[in-house]
Order: sequence, then structure tokens, then C-alpha cells
Amino acid sequence: MKELMDAIVKPAAGPGLELRKVPVPVPGPGEVLIKVHKTAICGTDVHIYNWDPWAREHITHPPMTIGHEYVGEIAALGAGVEGLAIGQRVSGEGHITCHHCRNCHTGNIQWCRNTKSVGVDRDGAFAEYVCIPETNVILIDESLDEDVVAFFDAFGNATHTALMWDLVGEDVLITGAGPIGIIAAGICKYAGARRVIITDLNDYRLQLARKMGVNAAVNTAREDLTAVMKQEGLTEGFDVGLEMSGSSAAFRQMCGVMRNGGKISLLGLGKDTMEVDMNAIICKGLTLQGIYGRKMDNWHQMSYMVQGGLDLHPVITHRYHYTDFEKGFAAMNSGQSGKVILSWAD
Repeated sequence: MKELMDAIVKPAAGPGLELRKVPVPVPGPGEVLIKVHKTAICGTDVHIYNWDPWAREHITHPPMTIGHEYVGEIAALGAGVEGLAIGQRVSGEGHITCHHCRNCHTGNIQWCRNTKSVGVDRDGAFAEYVCIPETNVILIDESLDEDVVAFFDAFGNATHTALMWDLVGEDVLITGAGPIGIIAAGICKYAGARRVIITDLNDYRLQLARKMGVNAAVNTAREDLTAVMKQEGLTEGFDVGLEMSGSSAAFRQMCGVMRNGGKISLLGLGKDTMEVDMNAIICKGLTLQGIYGRKMDNWHQMSYMVQGGLDLHPVITHRYHYTDFEKGFAAMNSGQSGKVILSWAD
């Protein structure tokens, strides 16, 4: 009889999740079994919990274990695994790539056309154990706080988005104060941006952004962004934009306040088709870069930034035992949260 473990499972097509007993995965050749210590709830997990249009399109084979933000330790090694040892602290890159396509061969695995995502296309990490290929295992220094490492996956998205451009001395606009936008604000300040201004409609999350050191947090429902820009000494517009909201209105406003020749990273996924003012983009000579996932070197950058003094603890607002996962998802759905951490300790 197979050994069983606790896991948070999407049981069927429809809203909600269940805590179930499922078999502990057995690592095959080239695979690593990880005992999970901490996990973090991501926006993707909330989509799956709510069973919104994105989830209905992407979760095609329930029941399955969800979750992809985690930290733990190596529990077992499959045949042929080298350079890793049982007991090492690790996390894992959540995008499992083919290693054969052009992008994989040229070091751009974030654009692999055959990507399979942990917790979406295959069983994930909201469980006592998770199994991934050895090539996706990321060693984690023992000096790093596991509560922070638990959301390194999301931190990586923010890192990729923010560090796409040179930030030293630049003025940055971030539209969308979700957890990744707030993390990106901290990265921009750490990396030497002159001014970082973030916009949203959620006062709770704007306050979290203030704790991360932004120069201004603007509720665009009642505040004039251009007036705030003037107060902060911006005369020609923003040099860099990070679009994290997926909102057409936010993106249009961003394009309107960029300086000529400005650069924009696009991470936020819209619920519907986004209308774009191409005239503004063309006439201003703006550069737009779509962002998906992380670059593999982002994992090292994340560790080094935290070790160098980037404090991400203000982003963490809730901590629960995994058996109270419903409280964690309620906090995320309320909009009155940052990152929510689930502990998998006994």
C-alpha cells in the first residue's frame, strides 16, 4: 500500500478546494522528492479556488494538488540524480520546460513553448511532499527566512519585471499594488530608482506599499496622479513603467504619463481583451516588454538582494497552518492581505 500524505486538492470542476489524503509521490529517474516546510498562496491559486474563467481554461484534469510557491528540504532522490543531497534546503522553479526547443537551447527557458506548470498542469506543492525534476531544484541558503523563501516564485516574477530595465536614478510608475507589485516597488528602491510611485484602488495594499518604501502610493479613484508627479518633482514623465494590474484604464494612464522613449514591463494579465492606444505608444516611442515567469538567474538575484538588505517581511500579512487553508484563501479573496503563508509543520 502506498504511503499517504495531506494535500490541498482541486477535487472537481467548480469552486473550492479540499484537504485530502493522497499518495506520496515517488521520484522517478532524474526527479527529486521535496518535503514541504512552508507554502505561499498565489493569485493563480485564488483563480483555481474561485474557478474563474482562467481556471476553467487551464485546469483540465482535476482532481489535482495545487500550489507552486514553497520551500522545503530534499527527502529522496530518484535514480541518476547527482549534485544534490537529502536534507538540503530547496525551493523549485515552477515552470517545467522541454529542454529541446529553440528558447530552451538559447537560455530563454521562460519562453519555452512546451512549458508545464507545477500546481496547474501537474500536481503541485500544497502538500506534505512535492516531486519535481532535478533541473528545477533551487538550493536555498540556510541564512534565508523560510517565510520569505516560500514566495520566491512570486518574488521572481517581480524581479524579472523590475530588472528588465536599468533603474538607477530613474522614476518608476507601478500600476497595481497586489503582492507582486508591492514586491517590485521594494526591488526598484533597492536597485537605485530615484522615485517609485504605485497606483491602485485598494487602500490596504497601498499602505503595504508605503511600508516597502515607495515615494507615493496613489488611489486613482480619488487622487490626481499628475498632481502627485508634480509634487515629487517629475517634469517629463516616468522613465520606467511596471504594469501589474491587467487593467485597461491603468495601462492607458501609464502610457499617458511616460516620458518620450520610456520603457514598460507588462506582467498583469487582464480578465478581458485590453484596449491599447497605439498612437500614444508610437508617438512617444515607448518600448513594451511582455514578462512571463522568471529567468533562472533571478533565483540567485533574489537570494543576494535579501542577503544584501532587501526586507520583504512587510509583504507578509497572514500566517496559517495548512489545515486552516480556507482562512488563507478568505484573506486573499478579501483584498485585505499581502502574502499569505501556510505552514506544513506537524
